[in-house]
Amino acid sequence: MPRQLSRIPRLSLLAQATVLCLYGVGAYAANPAACLPGSSQCPRKSDDFSLCKPSALLGIYVPGLPKEGVREEAETDFSAERFQSADTSKYVLDGKARIQRLDQLIQSDRLTYWTETTAWLAEGNVRYQDRGMLLSADKGEGKTTPNTAVLDGVRFQMLNARGNGKAGRAELIDEDHARMNAVSFSTCDPDQLSWEIRAGDLALDQAEGVGRGHDVTLRVGDVPILWLPYARFPLDDRRQSGFLYPSFGFNGNSGLDLTLPYYLNLAENYDATLYPRLVTQRGFMAGGEFRYLTDSSRGQIDGAWMPHDRRADRERGQWHWDNFSALSANWNFIANVNGVSDKRYFEDFGDSLSSIATSLLPSSAYLNGRGRGWSASFGADQYQITDPTFPDQFEPYRRLPRATFEADVGLAGSLRGGVKSEFVAFDKDCWRDAAGQRNCPTEGQRLDLYPYLSLPLEGAAWFLRPEIGVRHTRYDVETRLANGREINASPSRTVPIGSLDMGLIFERDAALFGKSYTHTLEPRLYYLRVPYRDQDDLPVFDTQPLTFDFPQMFSTNRFTGADRQMDANNLTFAVTSRLLESETGAERLSASLGRIRYYDDQRVHLPGTPPTSYAGSAYVAEFDIHLSDRWRLKLADQWNPNTDQTDLSAVSLQHRFLGDGVLNLSYRYRRDFLEQTDISALIPLNDRWRLIGRWNYSLRDDKSLESLIGVERDSCCVIWRVLARHYLRNAFGKANDALYFEMELKGIGSIGQKTGDFLRRGILGYQ
Repeated sequence: MPRQLSRIPRLSLLAQATVLCLYGVGAYAANPAACLPGSSQCPRKSDDFSLCKPSALLGIYVPGLPKEGVREEAETDFSAERFQSADTSKYVLDGKARIQRLDQLIQSDRLTYWTETTAWLAEGNVRYQDRGMLLSADKGEGKTTPNTAVLDGVRFQMLNARGNGKAGRAELIDEDHARMNAVSFSTCDPDQLSWEIRAGDLALDQAEGVGRGHDVTLRVGDVPILWLPYARFPLDDRRQSGFLYPSFGFNGNSGLDLTLPYYLNLAENYDATLYPRLVTQRGFMAGGEFRYLTDSSRGQIDGAWMPHDRRADRERGQWHWDNFSALSANWNFIANVNGVSDKRYFEDFGDSLSSIATSLLPSSAYLNGRGRGWSASFGADQYQITDPTFPDQFEPYRRLPRATFEADVGLAGSLRGGVKSEFVAFDKDCWRDAAGQRNCPTEGQRLDLYPYLSLPLEGAAWFLRPEIGVRHTRYDVETRLANGREINASPSRTVPIGSLDMGLIFERDAALFGKSYTHTLEPRLYYLRVPYRDQDDLPVFDTQPLTFDFPQMFSTNRFTGADRQMDANNLTFAVTSRLLESETGAERLSASLGRIRYYDDQRVHLPGTPPTSYAGSAYVAEFDIHLSDRWRLKLADQWNPNTDQTDLSAVSLQHRFLGDGVLNLSYRYRRDFLEQTDISALIPLNDRWRLIGRWNYSLRDDKSLESLIGVERDSCCVIWRVLARHYLRNAFGKANDALYFEMELKGIGSIGQKTGDFLRRGILGYQ
C-alpha cells in the first residue's frame, strides 16, 4: 500500500536551471492567426519546429500526469517492485522506484531515503518529469531538509516550449539558488545542432531573478560566433540590463551598417535602449530609446545623432516622441512629435520607399475631450519638409493653436441638432527666393462654425437622412508686403448647406459553388445643395482638393480644410451589390458603381485652378471579390466621359498557394501623375527553401523603382535569409544597392539586418 513521505526531493529548480541561461524561450503556437487574401498586415508567425525530429527523451515521457492543482498541497505517493526498511530511519525502493507528487514524478532503478537526516540517493536511470520538463541523470543525491540536490550527467527536454540540452553536474543549493557546470542548450535536434549555447559554469538566483555564467559561447554549427567571458541574464520575466542581438547590413550609399543595442532596465515602469551604430562610409551614430508607463500615461522617446557624417560633411540626426496620457474619464493628452536634421535624412538613412517618399514629416500635440454627444480638442500641428526637391515656401502653415468642438444631441423624436466648429491660428516663416528676395506669407486666424439639424430615419431595408445647416467662416488676416507695410482684413463667408441621403437594401438567398449566400442590391441617391459664394478673397491656409473616390461622392465638400466650401446642385446615383456568406456573414463579393450629376457649373476653385462646366463627374467603379481563401481580386476605375479618358485605374490580384506561398500582381494608374506595375511573391520550393522577390516599375518614367530578390532557408531550429535590393533613394532618380542577411535562431532571436518587418511592408500577405 502506498505510503506518504513528508517531502519529495525538490528538483524543479534544478531541472529549470539548465535551460534558464536563455531569456524568452516561449511556447510554440501551433495555430497562428490566419492571414487572409489582401491583408496588408499579416501577424508574425510563431517559431515553427515542425521540421524537428521527436526528442529521444520523449521515450521516457509518462502521459496522464495531472495538469491542474497546487503541488504543495498534494500528497506524495511512492511505489517500487521491492520495498525494504530495516527500521523507520531508512527506506529503500528497489526496481522501478517511483515517487509522485501531483505532476512531479521521480523515477530510478533504486532510491534510498533516510528519515532522520532527510537524505536521499537515486541510482540508475534517474528520470524527472513535471508539467514543463523532462530530465534524466546518471545519479542524484541530496536532502529535503534543507532542500539540496546534486545531479550528475544531466540531459533535459522542455515540454511547454522547444528546448533541450545537457549539464555535467547540476547542484541545488537551496530553494532559490543553483549552480552547474558544462552546460549546453539548443532548440535544435540533439543529433544535429545547427546552433548551441554553451557555458563553462552557471549560477542561478531565483530570488533575485538573475543568472550569471562564465565562458559563454554561441556556436553556429562548429563555429563560435559570440563569446562572453561573463554573462548576466534574467531567469524570469523580470527585466535585466544587457546587450541585445546585433543588427548588420550593407548598402552602396553608406557601406557596412552595424548596430549593437544595449538594454537598460531602469525601473519597473520605464526602461531605455541604447543603439550605438557604426556606418562605415559615414561615421558613428549614437541612438537611444526611452519608454515609460504609469497609471495614466504611456509613451516613447527615441532619437539618433551622428556628430559628423563624412559623406554629407555635417551633423545628422532624428528624434521622435509618442505619448498618451489619460487625464480623466473624459480627457486625454496625445503627442506625436517628429524631427530630422535635414531634408535628406530619410534619403540617406531610410530603408524603404515609404520612408524615402516622405515629403512632409508631421508633428502634433493635442488635449482631447469626449463625452456623451460631444468631443473637443486643443493643440497644435506643424510639418517639416523632408524632400530636397521641395523649396521652403512649400512648407505647410503651423496650426498653433488649433481648437475644435463638435456636438450632436437629440432634440425631439428623431430630430437631432449639432455643431462642428474649429478655431486655428496660422503661422509660417518668411523665406528667400532664388534671387535673394525676402518673402513673407499671409498669416492669420480662422473661425469655422457649422450648426446643423438632421432627421435620420431608418428601417430594416431603407434609410432617409435629410440634413440642413449653415457654414460660417471668418478670418482675421495679416499680410506683410515687401516694403514692410502690413495689411489687415477680416473676410468671411456664410453659406447654407442642405443634403438628402436615401437608399434601399434588397436581399435574396443565393447558392454558389455549393454554398449558401445572401445577395444584396443597395441603390442609393444623395442630393447636395450649396449656393455659390464668391470666395476669391479668402486666404488658402490648409485647404487642398480631396482625392475623388466612391465615399467622396457622398460628402458635403470636395476640399479638405475650411478655406473653400464647394458650391453644389448635385445628385449622386450609386448602387452596391454584396455577396455575404449565410453562416459567417463574411463578405465575399462587393461591387459598386456611381456618378455625380452636376445641375450647375462648379464655380468654387482654388487659386490657379480653372473652373469646370461638366454635366457630371467621372464614373466610379469598385470591385472586390474573394470567393476562395486562395484568391482575391480588387478593381477600381474612374472613367471620365467629359474627356473620354480614364482618370484612375487600379487592379490587384493575390493568390495564395502551398501554405505560405503568395503572389501579388498590381497595376496603378493616375492620369498625368503615375503609371506603375508591382509584382511580388514568396514561393515555397519545398519545406525548407523559399524564394522572395519584388519588382516595382514605373511605366511613366520607364524606370525600375525597386527590385528585390532573395532566398530563405528553414530548418528545425534556424531560418536564414539573404536579400539583394536595388531601389531609388531620392527624387532625382539616384539608386542604391543593398544586401541584407538575417539568421534567426528559433526560440531566442535573430542576428543581422531585421528583414521581417521590411518584407511584410513590401510583400502583401508575407508571413
